[in-house]
Amino acid sequence: MSTTHFGFETVDEKDKARKVRGVFDSVASKYDVMNDLMSGGLHRIWKQYTVMVANLKEGQRALDIAGGTGDLSLAFAKKVGKSGQVVHTDINEAMLRVGRDRLIDKGIHLPTMVCDAEALPFPDNYFDVVSVAFGLRNMTHKDVALKEMNRVLKPRGKLLVLEFSKVAKPLEKAYDLYSFQVLPRIGQMVAGDADSYRYLAESIRMHPGQKELKAMMHQAGFGHVDYHNMTAGITALHMGIKC
Repeated sequence: MSTTHFGFETVDEKDKARKVRGVFDSVASKYDVMNDLMSGGLHRIWKQYTVMVANLKEGQRALDIAGGTGDLSLAFAKKVGKSGQVVHTDINEAMLRVGRDRLIDKGIHLPTMVCDAEALPFPDNYFDVVSVAFGLRNMTHKDVALKEMNRVLKPRGKLLVLEFSKVAKPLEKAYDLYSFQVLPRIGQMVAGDADSYRYLAESIRMHPGQKELKAMMHQAGFGHVDYHNMTAGITALHMGIKC
């Protein structure tokens, strides 16, 4: 039996996807509200920076993995225009449904599909940009998912991984206090679910740090990889170029 981490818990690899799905099934309806509360609205700035670095042009193709409620898909669609294509995907149907409805309400109609990042149903060398925002840490085999992202990118295509990362050391104690004491209480009050937000804090601690993730992206086949810390390393945007 192969095991992996679900937060601080060690679980059978086969069980992780089910457990992660349960977390997001529980929080889907309150996901956007909680994002604003948890980050003080900073998640919007982190995503705006990601869109800027993506630098998508009219007519290009983008794949939004773990696209959830559709923030990046919406922004990308405005950049590629009617002649381009944005595919909005998530492994969690409840999250995807919320995102799809939100996009339709804004007059944006995109291909939307339940999709496992470890087995992407797209041809080789297809997309100009692939993004995954706050989803990589939940994947069972991150190395496999990164190789799949590399496969579907065109040569010179760009992977953008926006994810929680390792905060600057002077802030570690305060950040731990907020993550493990305050955040679950907010989750309980707003979403009626403390456990899912306790898992969020744990999953961040188990996720590779900035340098480790950079090395993983190199190993997945990306020739040039760089990262940019935001908000003292609470999040980092990793960019990989397929050579």
